[in-house]
Amino acid sequence: MNPEQARATLRDADCLYSRDAVETAIDRLAERTAHQLADENPLVLGVMNGGVVLLGGLLTRWSFPMQVDYLHATRYRGATRGEEQLHWLSLPHQSMQGRTVVIVDDILDGGITLAGIQNFCREQGARRLVTIVLVDKATPERDPSITADHAALEAPNRYLFGYGMDYQDYLRNAPGIFAVAEN
Repeated sequence: MNPEQARATLRDADCLYSRDAVETAIDRLAERTAHQLADENPLVLGVMNGGVVLLGGLLTRWSFPMQVDYLHATRYRGATRGEEQLHWLSLPHQSMQGRTVVIVDDILDGGITLAGIQNFCREQGARRLVTIVLVDKATPERDPSITADHAALEAPNRYLFGYGMDYQDYLRNAPGIFAVAEN
């Protein structure tokens, strides 16, 4: 994909949620989760690259003490279909031992990435895990036992981009949540 193709993809896409709708959903998500996390001294882990937008939105809305770190685990590496194996590009630097660990990611799709990250955090001694995603996508193939604790929005089973989610390594910065046009 090149920039012109990215522009065409955005132009032809279906806008599922406008910027205002996404920001309102993040407001509600932050309020809902702040009550649960305020007394936990959590370690908040942003999942790169997709989770960076939601992470930034939550951090500016949360006013309780926390530590922030990140990890980069992916199955996609620029492709539109994920591989079976999780590729670890960067591990967190903060200790998870005995901590409440909050995992912030862009989307719950097949759930393989989230499940792998959760397993890693448990292996590192996390006492409690809280998963937060921007979008819970209705993916019929997903194991029903893989869920997010909190999702700002729900979306149909289409290829999504914007607000951190990419399409072939482009369009993470799209001003809303969009679905690639169906042919």
